[in-house]
Amino acid sequence: MLIRYGYEIAFYCAQETPIVCLLDIHPDRSLDIKSEMFRCTPHRTQQIYIDAFGNKCRRFLAPAGDCMISCKGLIEDPGQPDITEPEAQEIPVASLPAETLVFLLASRYCDTERLSQIAWNMFGNVPTGLQRVRAIVDFVHNHVRFGYEFARSTRTAFETYEERVGVCRDFAHLTVSLCRCMNIPARYVNGYMGDIGIPPNTAPMDFNAWVEVYLGGRWHTFDARHNKPRIGRVMVARGRDATDIAMMSSFGPHILKSFRVITEQAQTLSPNFAGGMQNEPAAFLTV
Repeated sequence: MLIRYGYEIAFYCAQETPIVCLLDIHPDRSLDIKSEMFRCTPHRTQQIYIDAFGNKCRRFLAPAGDCMISCKGLIEDPGQPDITEPEAQEIPVASLPAETLVFLLASRYCDTERLSQIAWNMFGNVPTGLQRVRAIVDFVHNHVRFGYEFARSTRTAFETYEERVGVCRDFAHLTVSLCRCMNIPARYVNGYMGDIGIPPNTAPMDFNAWVEVYLGGRWHTFDARHNKPRIGRVMVARGRDATDIAMMSSFGPHILKSFRVITEQAQTLSPNFAGGMQNEPAAFLTV
């Protein structure tokens, strides 16, 4: 299956402003990319680097005035729904791979110290492994009401638990936190997820957040907002929480003027978007 993906982000800076973006497809999927074009208007020289979590980052100096960054591409996907292993078990902390331990700790939005007793009260007697993680995901799905009007950039997992509202990042932060409270490594993921294999949603497309949980020696995908296996997830970045993988970090004030995301099943190898993004030569120059 081919998936067409891309974004356009327009913003204004009163003065030259350093920008770091985590908007590229994750390097783990680089071999699946069939075509891709990045563009910055006006032209800006950029630097690409890999961060501590293995994400691909773009760094450039935005000019004073209007700026637009965009990407469009085509990626091959197996077209299979999220896979979990029913027999996957939790691994004792003493036996966990060292690289997973950071995903047991509290982080900016995953305030496990405020949720630990709550988590053990609710899930301490649930059978370990996939059944316990599924119980956590089901709880978050039923406990939190989704709505774009509930978006707040400062909301922590504990505040999501108390307020019972949020957007996809809040569902993910609460799921991650409850898993960590139960000594199960969990990490925050964002990326593209279109309406593939389901009825189309009339709401504007956006990036999505979900969770990866370490069971049985590998990472498994869970999504408390939708709470069902989905087709066509394309990971952009992963980290401890949203702090690690902010889509665009500006080191100075900026004003967002427009934001557009596209992800959909494609029938051909053409990367052009139907009625969509401008088709101009790439204006990014890697150094």
